[in-house]
Amino acid sequence: MSALSALPFLKPVHLRSPRSSPGGQRRHTLPASEFRCLSPEDAVSVFEIEREAFISVSGDCPLHLDEIRHFLNLCPELSLGWFEEGRLVAFIIGSLWDQERLSQAALTLHRAQGSAVHIHVLAVHRTVRQQGKGSILMWRYLQYLRCLPFARRALLMCEPFLVPFYQKCGFEALGPCEVTVGDLAFVEMQHPVRGHAFMRRNSGC
Repeated sequence: MSALSALPFLKPVHLRSPRSSPGGQRRHTLPASEFRCLSPEDAVSVFEIEREAFISVSGDCPLHLDEIRHFLNLCPELSLGWFEEGRLVAFIIGSLWDQERLSQAALTLHRAQGSAVHIHVLAVHRTVRQQGKGSILMWRYLQYLRCLPFARRALLMCEPFLVPFYQKCGFEALGPCEVTVGDLAFVEMQHPVRGHAFMRRNSGC
């Protein structure tokens, strides 16, 4: 059993339609909304969403396809995908980091002994944006991290215009990030992962 399947707040929500329509014809059962860790097989779907979400804004992607596969092979347990009717609609990819602040090396490395979860990317499919899915997915991800005994905090870097979104998710700004990508500059943010022992006792972790 995966760590995700053991958490009540991350289990699928099953939405079923009535057994029959007024005309007597049987309706199909609607598939569940599902939250699960991603696998390397999801990499292409992940990249398609990410490419559309980021290239139009910044001209580049946080992770390219080979980097997505790299992290989903090394640390799939630090990813989370939201699937509706079997289709990926939003995702987060993370890895572990072992220093107080992010550096350029954090873009490509997974430090397995680290206690900081570096969130590389959060993206939502264009057809379901402006529905609050990014905030919901981040909340579920942070709840999941609280059940991982090694996780102490979450780190990310974002462009200044995204700071208010992440502040609403509970992140605090640490100041300018030393990482740069081309001409882009970033703000580094963190979220303490507290209460993991309590969460494990009360959620089956």
